Amino acid sequence: MESSADTRTRLLAAARGDEKADVVLKGGTVVDVFSSELIKTDVAFCGSTIVGLGTYSGKKEIDCRKKYIAPGLIDAHMHMESSMLLPGELSKVLVKAGTTTIIADPHEAVNVSGTDALDYLLEATEHTLMDVYILIPSSVPAADSDTNGCGEFTPAMMKRYLHHPRVLGLGEVMRYRDVISGDSRMAEKLHMFSGREYRIDGHYPGGCGNDLQAYRLAGIENCHESTTGKEALEKLRSGLAVFIREGSGAKNLEAVVKGLLAAHVSLDNCMFCTDDKHTAEIRREGHISTCVHKAIKLGVPPVQAYRMGSWQTARFYGLRNHGAVAAGFKADILIMNKLDDTVPAAVIKNGMILTADDYAAEYDVPVPPKLRSTVHVENLVPDRIRVGLEDRNRVIGMIPGQLLTESLHEKTGGRDGFFMPDSRYNKICVFERHGRTGKAAAAPLKGFGIHGGAIATSVSHDAHNIIAAGDNDTDILTAAACIQEMQGGYAISSGGKITGKLPLPVCGLMSMQACTEVEETLAEMLKEAERLGIRKGIDPFITLSFMALTVIPSIRITDKGLVET
Repeated sequence: MESSADTRTRLLAAARGDEKADVVLKGGTVVDVFSSELIKTDVAFCGSTIVGLGTYSGKKEIDCRKKYIAPGLIDAHMHMESSMLLPGELSKVLVKAGTTTIIADPHEAVNVSGTDALDYLLEATEHTLMDVYILIPSSVPAADSDTNGCGEFTPAMMKRYLHHPRVLGLGEVMRYRDVISGDSRMAEKLHMFSGREYRIDGHYPGGCGNDLQAYRLAGIENCHESTTGKEALEKLRSGLAVFIREGSGAKNLEAVVKGLLAAHVSLDNCMFCTDDKHTAEIRREGHISTCVHKAIKLGVPPVQAYRMGSWQTARFYGLRNHGAVAAGFKADILIMNKLDDTVPAAVIKNGMILTADDYAAEYDVPVPPKLRSTVHVENLVPDRIRVGLEDRNRVIGMIPGQLLTESLHEKTGGRDGFFMPDSRYNKICVFERHGRTGKAAAAPLKGFGIHGGAIATSVSHDAHNIIAAGDNDTDILTAAACIQEMQGGYAISSGGKITGKLPLPVCGLMSMQACTEVEETLAEMLKEAERLGIRKGIDPFITLSFMALTVIPSIRITDKGLVET
């Protein structure tokens, strides 16, 4: 076995040109993230390390004279669980799309199963096709107004993970009011991660003024919740890095990038993230590559767009050998036919030119049984989801294309002393599913638009109770009962019968099936949702999953009832 000294000697010899490199990409145009230039040069690497740019000979040479060469892309903030795939299966989808590294906050699974979930995800991400770095969830539960499975993920629980080599810091601090007010529990978590080797991620939708200053003072270093250029600019000026989000449920890139370009400010403290994005959309259009592509189309200089999708994220998180095509960096490389391609022509990961066999290989590890039995709900009967006439005019209003909601007061229909849902005013319900309280709540919902049926899911950020919406109680309860039977997943009911279902038995969030099987099932369910009145192009499951997330304004529903923020 070669020693580290021998490896260094061999790499230096290849860098000097005294020995042939393992692989040389000949004559390509390199995206140089340091000088912001496009440079025509060879790229040489040995094993998983780039040894140099210049003129090189290799044991294997690849003609790249009409190609562009860029660093593998990095997602600055995402939740693996929202893909509905296990990490190994997800890695194949992301790497093929050009994302070779992700910064993951596993708070979805941790809300359900605590340290059991975190331990599994750390193990499951050890040998995936992509590099996975973890942020320790900060806000479990996300609010005291709902009921999760874990209870509180405390500082004492966090301590055992502090020195894990792939733990980079504290995950998105969604409990921003606790930060601003100086809450002692949150202050303890912030203090634990205040050393310079850690980062502290933020989550403050609409943050502005003195409260934003207090949020930054407390140690928060970034935010991915900006929906306008004005909001992003104020956060930049406050010293926060702005993570520009383009996912499936929230598409904020165009508004934020246009606003920042109009302000003529530096984009050096901006990065790209997806937060939550379904694999069908990733396979269709790309992942972080989509962010790069759209930013270029909006007028961001191409090299700057690639910096935002690679080097700037790596630098922010202290990943010293990621995010650049340069000597000493990891050979995570994209080869593209055009500079703004959304899908790379080839991906090199750790110095390996990936083939169909690599994308077909198995990277997942077995799931512990206790993570496959997390849905415990009883008494799915109409009495539990009745809304009295005195409450029928408090309506949750959905805003198209946004995670934000409106608190509305509108006259809705009623009969026999209770609210009666219809296609204009659906009924939205939450059922506590962790076996802790058995509570349920319901309210009118405007803007969902389902007619003749109901949709239910156990993916309901962040406590992940069962959330359902429909225009009649029978279908709502039928869909919810299907979720219980599957131990988590998506369900559609129409006419009192299940017309579509997708099992997600791992924490009620993830499938144990292959990506193609999940996508095919979901595609059929989306067609069924369209038949029931959901607008084409809208993913009702993602939309519904955020209706219980009380850390996003302005009105939500949890198992404890309506919450206005």
